Amino acid sequence: MMHFPTYASLSLLLISPLISATPASQSISQLSQVYDTTDRLPLPNQGNIVAHDPNILFWEDYYYLFKGGVHIPINRAKNLSGPWESVGTVLDGPSIIDTQNRTRPWAPTTIYANGTFYCYYTLSEHGSRTSAIGVATTTSLGTSSTWVDHGALIHTGKGNRSEIWPFNITNAIDASFITDNVTGQSYLNWGSFWHDIWQVPLSDDLLSIKNPEAPDAVQLTFIPDQKKKPEEGSWMSFHEGYYYAWFSHGKCCKFKTFPARGEEYEIRVGRSENVRGSFVDKDGTKLLDGGGTIVYASNHGVVYAPGGLGVLPASGNGSDILYYHYLNTSIGFADEDAHLGWNYLNYEDGWPVVVDGVGTTSAGSILAIPSWLAFITAMCMFHL
Repeated sequence: MMHFPTYASLSLLLISPLISATPASQSISQLSQVYDTTDRLPLPNQGNIVAHDPNILFWEDYYYLFKGGVHIPINRAKNLSGPWESVGTVLDGPSIIDTQNRTRPWAPTTIYANGTFYCYYTLSEHGSRTSAIGVATTTSLGTSSTWVDHGALIHTGKGNRSEIWPFNITNAIDASFITDNVTGQSYLNWGSFWHDIWQVPLSDDLLSIKNPEAPDAVQLTFIPDQKKKPEEGSWMSFHEGYYYAWFSHGKCCKFKTFPARGEEYEIRVGRSENVRGSFVDKDGTKLLDGGGTIVYASNHGVVYAPGGLGVLPASGNGSDILYYHYLNTSIGFADEDAHLGWNYLNYEDGWPVVVDGVGTTSAGSILAIPSWLAFITAMCMFHL
């Protein structure tokens, strides 16, 4: 017979893993200096799958999860909390792009347009500006899908047209996609650290940059008064008249030593009525001037460095969903320890706010319970 713990023992189970997981370089007394213990933000609803830089597309009653990994793994589930099944990979071997890290692309973003699925992916290595953004396509999703790799749209550091502005000053990683609701023009957003995040129009076939010899690029975010400019992982969504420019700010991963508290990944946003900006945060500061309203960050001493985000638009009478990867401090801090988390969004005076609770996330319903209780229950099951 399985004995379920009391609320008191639930609390102990939630706290004790934090102590046992303390890195050797940090004493228990220093925990509060590293892990933010705020309870002002809700805990995540757990996706119950390891994922770094997740990307989710809802199609024909399934959530399809694309993530960084060998050949870009694809999983699908009827519900955002799983269970997830593997349905193959985007690439069937190394990317055709002749650059580094060809077998393990990063940060895929998959969209559907014109009867075709387009997966934009990154090839790079940590700390390098020698990067490329490629694209692969298919006309179906599922276990029998066949993808075609079309190669690179953008090179930075070296490679075709890498000397052209602004590719000569940026880092071609973390692609995302948005279409102007008025003109129908589609755009690719990209960038990291080196001059931060940019946007450029795509050709009509979505397989190349429009006017690649002189691209009509605009800058979306920048930190003008800081040597390091840790902004990346862009995403763009639309809600009731505003385009929202989302991004991850801070140190992402490779936590051999911890950054100062609050300097790890967190999710920020700005908005504009124009898809090309300029974008401002809730306080009116331009994202080009270092602005960005924090929407989600480390919390409860359990969730650490959330980022690599995306936003699923509402369907029916539902809410937009913010999803991301995060590190659970009771598990570990390596890239392969990152797990999928998600929360519903409310909009207060037009600004997105992460809310507590679970609701309907698929064709079927699941019980509406607070995410802190769902999280504790899952932690207990982990320790049974």
